[in-house]
Amino acid sequence: MLYVELFLQGLIQGSIYALVAVGLTLVYGLLRILHIAHAGLFTLGGYIGVLVTDATGSLALALLVAAVTVGLLGMALYRVCYEPILNKPPFVALIASIGLFIAMEEIYRIVFGPYGLSYQAPPLQDSVVLWGMHLTQAELAVMGGGVVVIAVLALLAEKTRAGTAWKATVTDPQMAQSFGIDTVRVRYLNFFIGSALAACAGVMVALMNNLVEPTMGSVPSYKALAIIVLGGLGDVRGTLIAALALGVIEAFGTIYLGDLMDRDAIAFAFLIVVLMIRPQGLLGRKA
Repeated sequence: MLYVELFLQGLIQGSIYALVAVGLTLVYGLLRILHIAHAGLFTLGGYIGVLVTDATGSLALALLVAAVTVGLLGMALYRVCYEPILNKPPFVALIASIGLFIAMEEIYRIVFGPYGLSYQAPPLQDSVVLWGMHLTQAELAVMGGGVVVIAVLALLAEKTRAGTAWKATVTDPQMAQSFGIDTVRVRYLNFFIGSALAACAGVMVALMNNLVEPTMGSVPSYKALAIIVLGGLGDVRGTLIAALALGVIEAFGTIYLGDLMDRDAIAFAFLIVVLMIRPQGLLGRKA
């Protein structure tokens, strides 16, 4: 029973990692940009989730508002910060993204205060017994919500023209453009979807921890970078597998390795071991 409970806890945490990392992978796969400021959008989603839920009492509305607002902000960041430097070396966009993330953290500190926000009346805190285990409604909502969001994303990628356009643009932007695909629109849509996913993850983390603070995105950003490397840079399926695997490894590691290292150290030890064995990532192909 302990193993099942640890596995479920790992899937819950992995679902959150997946929502953050998939958005990052979408951006990297399309533009080859390590979008560090993605973690700042994740934090903003958490703040919006708390504020809207407290004001309206509706967590569903908070999720919708956070996803749309942060998605639009992601598009604006692309237009203002990334589009003018797409023809520059990759490190230019990386430096700009790091600076943007630091600026966002300071803005949150000024606007919302340095000590964070909590729900006035935390939703979904009742306990549910599942196969003899006690889980909160929030934990079940996080896992179920992660599955639904990722499933919708998969359907969009495989069954819609927008998904086909995205895959074509990733494979060969010039060829896609010659076939009439609006690559600029694809990039904006890419940033909207990725940012909206980050916002949903932020709302879920705020729900789980009942706390949002300015630096909330720091550790998830490092783990998301680790996850997209594990999954094979730009590979969405690999990212999903790596995110869930990392969540499960952390859950078991805190029990069996907790005396030697903390949860975050376990995650990066796992990254090092995997990359020593498979430098190309879990699903990546050797050059």
